[in-house]
Amino acid sequence: MKKWAWGIVAGMFVVSLFISPLTADAAKREKFGADKRHEEVKRLKVDTSSDTFRWKMVMPWSKGLLFYDLAQHFADSVRLASGGRLSIKCFSAGELVPAMQSFDAVSKGSADCGHDWPGYWKGKNEAFVAFASVPMGLDYELYNIWLYERGGAEMMDELYGRFNMKAFPCGNAGQEMGLFSNKRATKIADFKGLKARTPGWFMDIMNNMGASVVPLPGGEIYLALERGVIDAAEFSAPAVNYPMGFDEITKYVIEPGVHQPSCQFGLFINNDSWNKLPDDLKWIVNICAKETQLWSYSWQSNLNVDAIAKFKEKVEFVKMDPETIVQFKKTAQAFLNSLKEQHPDVRKVLDSQEQLMADFADWREIRSGITPWPYDTFISGKTHE
Repeated sequence: MKKWAWGIVAGMFVVSLFISPLTADAAKREKFGADKRHEEVKRLKVDTSSDTFRWKMVMPWSKGLLFYDLAQHFADSVRLASGGRLSIKCFSAGELVPAMQSFDAVSKGSADCGHDWPGYWKGKNEAFVAFASVPMGLDYELYNIWLYERGGAEMMDELYGRFNMKAFPCGNAGQEMGLFSNKRATKIADFKGLKARTPGWFMDIMNNMGASVVPLPGGEIYLALERGVIDAAEFSAPAVNYPMGFDEITKYVIEPGVHQPSCQFGLFINNDSWNKLPDDLKWIVNICAKETQLWSYSWQSNLNVDAIAKFKEKVEFVKMDPETIVQFKKTAQAFLNSLKEQHPDVRKVLDSQEQLMADFADWREIRSGITPWPYDTFISGKTHE
């Protein structure tokens, strides 16, 4: 047989390796999974128009915070994807409305849309916190699965909908740092009496562990640490924390950040503004919110690399021992269970998140053991986190 003929035979064999298993399995089982959106849109007639829209976006962020950039990135994506038909002007905290009035401004129609960390609105409904971050809860990977595949985004939209708004996930900054501290704390006993700053559910959890916690605003943390009013404080991820300068006045960072395994952000839109959009712009808003969700984590995580290197020049990173982390989990779960008893909305959301953690556990365990550490670290025997 001629050489070119052998080449054809070899090529057909290689192709058969990929095709044959698929055709064989197809005879036994149906396709495993499908893109549900395809069924929704394949026959959908998408209305368009030549109308242009000018929106105002408000938020709790100053321009000095990286979170402002998440909102601006979303607005830029919408302008580009819509060819300028929908333009969103971003107003930082205080420019149009005070930071903590952005929710009400959009709800009432004083602004068209807003960007947030949903936990700020716990006073309106305790369940908002679960769409922001849960102590010892979902990480970035599981938040995305829960939001987009387990009904989390729909639950979020329904909750904001009670306040005359449409909502979408719109950015995730990943896991936060632990406590910048002037006291070394690795064991449960070390946290008793510790004067610390943290807001939300983690404040109650730490108080239940014997600490003394206050929810100071971010702008007051540095001075409180410097004057010894508090011993320790957490604020955000490494790249967000670095400009705050906490490493100049503390000795340690107590890790891991059990209070916030993931920091999730949201987009909320006044219903009247939303309903005026043609269908294609609604899809553009939806897709650009998802694009921001993807970009934000990658961008923030890459910035964290340099931030951590700078922090290590001045502070010592210490890890809580395993028994202490387990105790944090127990205390956190007891607190969350008490919230479930008091708030049906919290029960609905947390039960859904906890079910995903349980369902995902087998795959997490089976795939473990190949964390992408540097070569020398891996071959030394440290194969996973």
